[in-house]
Amino acid sequence: MARDGDVPTIFNPKRVRTPSVIITSEEVDAERGGGDGEGVRPNGPPTPLSPRAPLTPQTSVSSAPPLTTQPSLQQAYSESAASSQDEERQLRDKKCPRSCCSKVAKKIYYGLCVTLVLVASWVTVTHCIKSMYLQEYSSEDMEFAVPISTEVSAHNFTTKYLYNAPFFTAWFCTNWLILFYPLYVIVMLIHNKCKSTGDIILDAFRDFREKGFTFARFTSRCGLFCLLWVVTVYMYTYSLKILMSTDVMVLFATNVSCIYLLSWVILHEQFVGVRIVAAILCDTGIALLAYMDGITGSSTLGGVVLAAVAAAGFAIFKVLFRKVMGEVSTGQRALFFSLLGLLNAALLWPVCVALVLAGSEPLPAQRLPWPHLLLAGGTLLVFHLVFQFGNTVTYNIFVSMSLITAVPVSAALDVVFYEAHFEGMKLAGIILITVGFSLVMLPDNWPDYIMRLLRWYIQRQGQKESPKRL
Repeated sequence: MARDGDVPTIFNPKRVRTPSVIITSEEVDAERGGGDGEGVRPNGPPTPLSPRAPLTPQTSVSSAPPLTTQPSLQQAYSESAASSQDEERQLRDKKCPRSCCSKVAKKIYYGLCVTLVLVASWVTVTHCIKSMYLQEYSSEDMEFAVPISTEVSAHNFTTKYLYNAPFFTAWFCTNWLILFYPLYVIVMLIHNKCKSTGDIILDAFRDFREKGFTFARFTSRCGLFCLLWVVTVYMYTYSLKILMSTDVMVLFATNVSCIYLLSWVILHEQFVGVRIVAAILCDTGIALLAYMDGITGSSTLGGVVLAAVAAAGFAIFKVLFRKVMGEVSTGQRALFFSLLGLLNAALLWPVCVALVLAGSEPLPAQRLPWPHLLLAGGTLLVFHLVFQFGNTVTYNIFVSMSLITAVPVSAALDVVFYEAHFEGMKLAGIILITVGFSLVMLPDNWPDYIMRLLRWYIQRQGQKESPKRL
């Protein structure tokens, strides 16, 4: 909807009209007091008239030639009319969505770039973590591990191990969130050269203090969100150990339906019936994926449950963040995620050490998969940076659609590298979740858009049939 003042400016522009009264020399002299002080003021009520000089038609309308100021009035009128036309043209260019340089077109271009970056980073993170679980190590590399197989060749026993450290992977990738706020400060220094580093840093703290957050309260809230975040990432990484990358990604995309349901209950957002249908379709797709490999003798059910719970955990994180923190600026959001990563690095490293010593998550003693870990952590940071701040340069739908757009890209990689097959219940489940995701993305007033589309189609058909009748 256009803002107040935009519509009148475009459709009813304020034009400067020619004055209906011509100022003559006698009227100017009367206004200045040069005559008898009698006459009519051009821009005010009439002056008191003297009985010695009654008002006659000869005195009200003068036949004297106009002053030399009349051409200046015409010139001012022409200049004002030209400026109003320029303003009209500029507003029309801004409002016209067909122009390749309009604001709408730029937002669409930025949205396509944001979607490409999100898809590439999300696919890279998921496949890097999946490839780590497929790497084999010898007994010399693993100190605390349970062997997966033993091969006998020429009097030598070779024991093979696989990478099995989902919590360490989640902890390591979450540590990269510390760079959120430093990167934000660097960008703001480049964008706002007038502000100093201290002013930019203090702005976020000042905004939180104005909302009533003390240091202890803010730190405790960040600690709870940190725990929820790490558990969510842990379940996502653990499900990749069991399922294919595409299965985990499509299951994680169901978080949009969970976000709507929680927002409806907790944040009291508008009820939209089609989104309830979308949630039912997503749940049906999850059920089909859970039983795609049968029930007995398969760990697929556990992997699907982990991925679905990870999607629900991410939805809880987003809704609680809006409920607890309220509307936050970009600086506050960046500061929050940096503190989240800092608390993760400072408080949860003993858990990683305890799991390694207990043998639950064996790590290679001599060589860790550092290339995969660094690539996964860096691309996850890029994904969350663009995911959190992408809506500042484009529409939010481009950010959200990246989660489901990455599914066909991941499926193509699974087919090429792992010879995966998508058929039967797996294919049906993916299709249902995709349809449910698309329905959740529909706007609240989607029936209005459909009615507009139908009216446009009917008018177009009428225009095509009218020449035939003639």
